[in-house]
Amino acid sequence: MVFLNSLSSEWLKTKRSAASWLCIIGGFFIPLISMLGFFYQKTSINALPDHIWQKHFNDLWHNMAVFLLPMGLILAASLITQIEYKNNTWKQVHATPQSFTTIFFSKFSVIVLMTMKFFLFFNIGILLSGIIPCLIYDGHWPKEAIPYWGFLKGNGKFLITCLPLLAIQYLISLQFKNFLVPVGIGLMGLIGSLIGMTWSKIFISPYAYSIFIVFPLQRDFNIYAYAIVYFLLIMTAAYLLYYFKREKG
Repeated sequence: MVFLNSLSSEWLKTKRSAASWLCIIGGFFIPLISMLGFFYQKTSINALPDHIWQKHFNDLWHNMAVFLLPMGLILAASLITQIEYKNNTWKQVHATPQSFTTIFFSKFSVIVLMTMKFFLFFNIGILLSGIIPCLIYDGHWPKEAIPYWGFLKGNGKFLITCLPLLAIQYLISLQFKNFLVPVGIGLMGLIGSLIGMTWSKIFISPYAYSIFIVFPLQRDFNIYAYAIVYFLLIMTAAYLLYYFKREKG
């Protein structure tokens, strides 16, 4: 019950925040561009030969996962974690009747929930960008049924690969008061991963995992297993560093 109350409190802090607006704008940005492309060409996904929804889903995720998704996660994780530094309220948070463990995991849970909120908006955008051009130019719904289960599995894969990135940004954001430090480190990690995608040891970078889904380069490791293990290790390190930190804000 204490954890749920803490989670609810942390979630309220994100309302009307930059992170919340980032989820909305970022979630609809790529689908809007895609829909404008259909309008410009005066066509729809019905023009595709087969598996129209899966191809539409893959096309939009290809555009999202390479840079915008990891960059959005870097910004959102940093913004949410740094709320207390920005408002100088860490001492007030630690004075409340809740343990450090509850505070730590409730804050990270909000980051994960915010990521899922972004996924929700993005998938709504995918559906709208596929349906609206069909109704306008074809006069009827898409010729194939929406593969909801396939969409759900696809989103689940991307979410798993996002976890280690969120964990490492959370760790860094808890250690530095300056918002630019975690964002700068995250940006360097992302750009470095993009440059080194063909490196045989690229699996050591959590910033590369979502990119591997859309660009499955030859590799001899399970990206999802690495993501989960990496996530658990980073979260353990983040918790210990936070718990034993002398000055917590």
